[in-house]
Amino acid sequence: MIGADGPATQRCSRAGCGTEAVFAVHWRNPRIHGEDRVKTWLACDEHVGFLSDYLASRDFPVTVTPVGEAVERV
Repeated sequence: MIGADGPATQRCSRAGCGTEAVFAVHWRNPRIHGEDRVKTWLACDEHVGFLSDYLASRDFPVTVTPVGEAVERV
């Protein structure tokens, strides 16, 4: 449900997955982003490995944390 402050729960970023996210996959594309730019995908238990491996296979720096834990750089 979406309220005034946004979605009530955060969902996994994997296409077709509606499961609540428990991990944040922080990453950046070093070919186009500086070290201070961090992008974040959310992941459930089932898809955290898939999403982080997908990014790592492209040589993107990746850091996985629990949802809500911020990082400044990857």
